[in-house]
Amino acid sequence: MRGFANIFLAVSGLALLSLCCAAFAQEHQEAQVVDGIAAVVNGDVITFSQVRALSAPREKLLRSQYTGGELENKLKEVRQAALKDLMDRRLIIQAFKKESFQIPDHIVDQRMHDIIRESFGGDRNTFIKTLEAESYTVGEFKEKEMERIIVQAMRSKNVKTSMVIPPTKIEDYYKQHREEFTSKEQIKLRMIMIPAHADTGNSAAQKAMAEEVLGKLASGAEFDRMAQVYSEDSTRDLGGDWGWIERKTLAPALEKIAFNMPVGRISNIIDYAGNYYILKVEDKHGGTTRSLAEVRSDIEKKLIQVEAQGLQERWIAGLRAKAYIRTF
Repeated sequence: MRGFANIFLAVSGLALLSLCCAAFAQEHQEAQVVDGIAAVVNGDVITFSQVRALSAPREKLLRSQYTGGELENKLKEVRQAALKDLMDRRLIIQAFKKESFQIPDHIVDQRMHDIIRESFGGDRNTFIKTLEAESYTVGEFKEKEMERIIVQAMRSKNVKTSMVIPPTKIEDYYKQHREEFTSKEQIKLRMIMIPAHADTGNSAAQKAMAEEVLGKLASGAEFDRMAQVYSEDSTRDLGGDWGWIERKTLAPALEKIAFNMPVGRISNIIDYAGNYYILKVEDKHGGTTRSLAEVRSDIEKKLIQVEAQGLQERWIAGLRAKAYIRTF
């Protein structure tokens, strides 16, 4: 019992009273408006009002984002998720009771003390008046907090605190997800675009113009000035300045050249898609990948979390498989 109590203390965080009271009040109000049996889990009943109380905050957000049939579909999804969560909670509490675990009174009392201290400056009278305003007693609130502790602890019970991830698994993750550890590559680009006008037979003249511009640039002419005079790109008035761009901003053929150019270099004339392009990369950054040694601990933490979540999900799935569950 003492070991299990320690799990409670380790995993139980402070629940904000305002959120708890709001949920309790919503449940109370919904029960007055509409109620009925949403599901039965091994004989325990879950009501529609309980489902609506849990889904209410999410529903409020959805109503501000969607309307009509789309809203109805979203609300249905949220309520189904809330019902599933409530059924899982009920299964967990039933498993707790089946194992004959107990919660020492001092753990729940400490939780209540923390809530009063953190949210009400230690004023118990204000805490009680807040509950009364929401038509809830201290006993009912304490029971809800007890259930929260049970669910938190039982979800963590199957996770091995000494879980070890094999080094090979960490290395495989690094190899398969290098993009996670690579900063975005960006270049600061200027561009001059001269259309070929092949459809009017002026392609040779336009090519000659592009060569003239390239020659002036090679002789020291300012790129931005040449862009303002000759370019027909949308950034002409900005001196051909595209600013900082990432990959997949340009057409693949232009991207390949631009991202492989050294800083300060001016490209040759690029004949692409009926236009002549001249590019200049003024600066670049990113594109570097952190070493495995730098990210090893981060990967290990992530894999432990994934493994722990998987253990919890498999445990819950096992409870569902053995339970009598009926939804309405």
